[in-house]
Amino acid sequence: MKAMILAGGFGKRLRPLTETTPKPLIPVGGKPILEWQIGWLKKYGYSTFIITASYLADKIIDHLGDGSKWGVEVEVVIEKEALGTGGALKSVEHLLKGEKEFAVLNGDNITNLDMNRILLGKYAASLALTPLQSPYGIVNVEGDRITSFAEKPILKEYWINSGVYKMTPKIFSYLPQNGAIENTAFPELASQGMLGGVKFDDCYWRGVDSIKDMEEVNKYLNENKVY
Repeated sequence: MKAMILAGGFGKRLRPLTETTPKPLIPVGGKPILEWQIGWLKKYGYSTFIITASYLADKIIDHLGDGSKWGVEVEVVIEKEALGTGGALKSVEHLLKGEKEFAVLNGDNITNLDMNRILLGKYAASLALTPLQSPYGIVNVEGDRITSFAEKPILKEYWINSGVYKMTPKIFSYLPQNGAIENTAFPELASQGMLGGVKFDDCYWRGVDSIKDMEEVNKYLNENKVY
């Protein structure tokens, strides 16, 4: 099975680390994000990885090679200009259009969610959804009396796009040549009843988007067996 990883971002909020290292190669828990992702997806039968890269793409190519080090096949496709998540996926249509389905994920996520639970059925794409973690501590109040505090609780009444997807080739008819899939194809598919979502409230998921995220992921990975 094939998986596509979107790894073209600049990682501006991770500077100065990303001045010399592309974001997907930032190490957490002792190894680069991309290595965590390849190891996780390999567990679910994914053996071919298509990685779109732009910023410091040569370092991603040098690090991953052909993928044989991890027992998989890797092909890195270089974006000559920033295409956005939708445009990047559109640019590799020729490598995926023959597949019954394929996985797509952002190159800055660490998760252990169960890919087998993401079923497509009638949908052109299905999104893995995770509950929102409040970025702030919550204060519980009754009238004017504070009763308790909750430090950055998980808000299970709100669900976010985890950046982990399964898709069919139908998706390519909705993709822009340049632009974000979240602002183009997904709203259009949702309006047509062709976009699915699977809720995961029992997994670990974190996007590594800032130095603080990196520190928290490092701590979690060093203290827990993720996969």
